[in-house]
Amino acid sequence: MKKQVNTGLLRSFIVSLVCLLFCCNIFAQKKNGNKRFNVIAFFTAKEDQAHISFVHEANQWFPAMGRKYHYTYDTTSNWDNLNTSFLSRYQVVIFLDTRPEDAKQRAAFEKYMEDGGGWMGFHFSAFALTPSDFPQNWDWYHNHFLGAGSYASNTWRPTSAVLRVENKSHPVTKKLPATFTAAPNEWYRWENDLGKNPDITILASIDSSSFPLGTGPKPSEIWHSGYYPVVWTNKNYKMIYCNMGHNDIDYENKTNKTLSSTFSSKEQNKLIIDGLLWLGGVKRK
Repeated sequence: MKKQVNTGLLRSFIVSLVCLLFCCNIFAQKKNGNKRFNVIAFFTAKEDQAHISFVHEANQWFPAMGRKYHYTYDTTSNWDNLNTSFLSRYQVVIFLDTRPEDAKQRAAFEKYMEDGGGWMGFHFSAFALTPSDFPQNWDWYHNHFLGAGSYASNTWRPTSAVLRVENKSHPVTKKLPATFTAAPNEWYRWENDLGKNPDITILASIDSSSFPLGTGPKPSEIWHSGYYPVVWTNKNYKMIYCNMGHNDIDYENKTNKTLSSTFSSKEQNKLIIDGLLWLGGVKRK
């Protein structure tokens, strides 16, 4: 009888301890301004080795950050999952390297964003060029949502750039220095002037100290002047576009070896993670 009583007391103690630890964890999360949210990243990763390299890096970096910053990170290469039922599980959607092509997928994404969902897009996810395999055939996405319109040109080869923070009051950039060095990237220029779009808030752009930017060999692949936004948000949606996401690759020797990392810049990483937490509804102190 005595043994049974002690076992019962031990069981009660363990249950109480587990409950106490659970409550302490919840309290700590609230105290630190953290709350759990779910992220789903869509990718294709079939064509350009530079984009494939970035996707592989991202699918290691984001879950590692999730363990630190309290979010779950899932991935899918099945774009048919871009539907209302599947998206209802997630607070943030990421497009790592491409965009949806199917009309039903596009409609589901529009609805998700119109209903208050969060989105982060990288590099090629904003690409559109007619004629190409990715023509500008989605006006809502390219002209209204992103505001950039079609792709116009790029730098080559992938190089670092000094970025200038354009909005120090925004939650995504308020903890960044005035300028910082980004990881190597192929930088894009766009058809539309984002600075003249009242719906667009530009968060970071190429700083003039970066010029000349690019190494060529084509003269058009080297920028000597101009204004080039690289990170921005649309005031009408919970969204952030980041032009980063193209690693340097050893194409010349045909090894396809990755020569750079998109996550090699501490400040750029902070911009990305603070952007993701903002989209997930986390208020940072």
